[in-house]
Amino acid sequence: MIDSFEILTKALADASRLRLLKQLEDGEVCVCVLTESLGLAPATVSKHLSLLKAAGFIQARKNGRWVHYRLHDSPAPAAAALLAVLREQVSSEAASPTPCCE
Repeated sequence: MIDSFEILTKALADASRLRLLKQLEDGEVCVCVLTESLGLAPATVSKHLSLLKAAGFIQARKNGRWVHYRLHDSPAPAAAALLAVLREQVSSEAASPTPCCE
């Protein structure tokens, strides 16, 4: 139990990962859009997304060469509770991402 909670909280312990979660609140977003909006290297964004996925906050869908991410449809109870806190406490810093790869 402690180990899974530690994974969840570590996944939220980075400002870039919080920004990614905020951008995914409005629905599915392509990784290319997320990379552009954060202004980080694709490998860095990929690592952040991998950590969020491993913690159960997000899920992915591959469409051709592009991967689209969204908040997990049915996160674990602890992840759902932390996402609720995130929605209430963290303001959105970026405008809604625009599609680039459809």
